[in-house]
Parts: sequence; C-alpha cells; structure tokens
Amino acid sequence: MSSERGKDLVEGSSRSPGSDSPATPSRYESQKRRDWNAFIQYLKNQRPPVPLSQCNYTHVLEFLRYLDQFGKTKVHIQGCMFYGQPEPPAPCTCPLKQAWGSLDALIGRLRAAYEENGGTPETNPFASGAIRVYLREVRDCQSKARGIPYKKKKKATNQTKGSEESSSGAVHFS
Repeated sequence: MSSERGKDLVEGSSRSPGSDSPATPSRYESQKRRDWNAFIQYLKNQRPPVPLSQCNYTHVLEFLRYLDQFGKTKVHIQGCMFYGQPEPPAPCTCPLKQAWGSLDALIGRLRAAYEENGGTPETNPFASGAIRVYLREVRDCQSKARGIPYKKKKKATNQTKGSEESSSGAVHFS
C-alpha cells in the first residue's frame, strides 16, 4: 500500500471519542468512500482527465451510463415480448443495467461525499436538476419494463389521536 493511500485511509476514518485508535467506519461511510474513489478514478481516466473543479452534471450522467455495463437488473426493451412482465417465463437478450434504486442511493452518497471533500452545495454536480430528471426517467423506464409501478412513499402528515400508526412506524392503540 502506498504511503499516500494509507494516509487517506487514516484521515478518512472516524475515531471514537476520547480514543486515539481509529473506529471502524460504518457500512454507509465505507461505501461512500468507495463510491467517491471510483468517481474520482473515472474522472482521471477520461481523455483528457477532468479535474474535480471542472466536473459538472454531464460528467455525472456519463458516469451513471458507464456504470450500466456492470448492472445486474434485466431491463426489457419495448420490442421484447416480456416487456411489462414482472416475472418473465423465459430468458431474453435484453440488457442488464443498474437498478434505479442503486443509482438513486449512489447519487445520495456521492452528493454527501462531494461536500465532505470540500465542494460547496451550490456547485455540487450530484445535486443538479438534470440528475434528478435522469433518475426519474430511469425509474419510469424500469417500472414500465418490469410492469411494476414504483409507489411513491407518502410523507407523514399530522396524525390524529385516534390513528393506529404514527409517522415513526410504531403502532399505537387508543
């Protein structure tokens, strides 16, 4: 391991209060760091390389499309006989892509990582409206291809005293 990489790992790890030994980062923090490093590497591999300071939403969209080649979710194309079927009875040649939920979670982690690594919320390419539009299009396309609509989770509203379930998910009986 290079000394530079080792330094990054130590500086990026969280520490327990009152302790000099590094605490094990949470699964989320570890994944966020891996995602961030993968994105930075992607920018470096571009020809010409793209410095983070010049990165914008188009680079993020290209990265998301690049990741599709590693996807594991079958997304039927409109001409496929299984288009719109949640459980197709036979295999087909439709492409494997990244699942919408995975991309959505990835963008959330990269959005946080950008700001943790010195970026400002105003310049965050992961927070761009174009990214939200792209994710919505992926969600809708995959929903139609699978024949299973994504149901938007309802926001918690003020609960009346007689309701059985609070917004925290705990069940209350009056």
